[in-house]
Amino acid sequence: MKIVKIIAFCLVIVGIAARDIVAQSGRERPVSTREKPNQRPSESSPSPTPLPTAEPINSSVDDGGDVIRVDTQLVTVPVRVMDKKGNFVSGLTKENFKIFEDGIEKEIAFFANEQKPFTVALVLDMSYSSTFKIGEIQTAAIAFIGQLRPDDKVMVISFDQEVHMLCEATNDRKAIYRAIKSTKVATGTSLYEAVDLTINKRMRRIAGRKAIILFTDGVDTTSMRASRGNNLSDAMEVDSIIYSIRYDTFADVQNMKNKAAIPLPPILNPTSKPGGNPFPFPVPTVGQPSNKGTTAEEYEAAREYLEKLADRTSGRMHLASSPENLAEIYAKIASELREFYSLGIYPDDVKVGKVRKIKVKVDQPNMAVRARDTYFVGKKDKSKRAK
Repeated sequence: MKIVKIIAFCLVIVGIAARDIVAQSGRERPVSTREKPNQRPSESSPSPTPLPTAEPINSSVDDGGDVIRVDTQLVTVPVRVMDKKGNFVSGLTKENFKIFEDGIEKEIAFFANEQKPFTVALVLDMSYSSTFKIGEIQTAAIAFIGQLRPDDKVMVISFDQEVHMLCEATNDRKAIYRAIKSTKVATGTSLYEAVDLTINKRMRRIAGRKAIILFTDGVDTTSMRASRGNNLSDAMEVDSIIYSIRYDTFADVQNMKNKAAIPLPPILNPTSKPGGNPFPFPVPTVGQPSNKGTTAEEYEAAREYLEKLADRTSGRMHLASSPENLAEIYAKIASELREFYSLGIYPDDVKVGKVRKIKVKVDQPNMAVRARDTYFVGKKDKSKRAK
């Protein structure tokens, strides 16, 4: 009986000690190579249903070059027209535009003015950041939705190690707000898979004007079925504008990376006694953080990745440094989404792999036109990637 009590007492001590050690290390469980150290444990609420994972993607397209790739005959180009003071010029019609392919004027087969509604994919990185707390992220996102027009539709996607579809595209504001409020912080960062699934599984199937708002530090640590190159290639094939909102977690990661491991007390360390574990039950251990996603080079690559995603789609990359700054960025994006025209043409030749130059002009004097200047015809049926 005494032996049983001693064993039970030891079990309690082991459990308490292990819990305290894990709490001090900032993790609930050992960190594997598929987790990055700038995470914090997820909350106790149930996880949203994850999206299906994507199939492996192979791409021969180089990261460089500002081109669009299309997999349908219709090539759609988002266009902004500004005056000398940098103000958006509204009220233009199809007849005010001309579009040229390799120097030859093309018929404008599709036109949407700035009054047409947008479908917006709000994609939120739910890995740990000390810069923004979960409540601040949710508040800023809800405020952003409030600045969109009533007919604009929004889908909400979050990601950690998994990608979660929280809300399909809808203009039901209550449903959108519920989806945003259901987000929670968890471990892992499958950024590339989230972008892949957003583009290929969702945005490709939606007609009309589209935009992706991506809130992340840009560092991927757990994607297995998509890559940076895949994302940049796919971004050039769709007519979605991508706005990337980047926040910097480098200092947080370095602090966690450099923390010394907390050793187990000798009584709880099975290797500290001759003959191994002195207790007839397993002793928990605390793993070391993975170094993946912690170097300055990886953070610089993350910045370049987010910048290219935006540049290739006529969007912008913003740096968020505070809740106030984040709110201002969302307000600016909401305003810009009301300042795009969309033009579409049908190429004469849809040979895969051919790069064409395009030029958009307006018949108004002293106007600046912002639009992509090339496109690339890619392979068809990319939606099979994201299953």
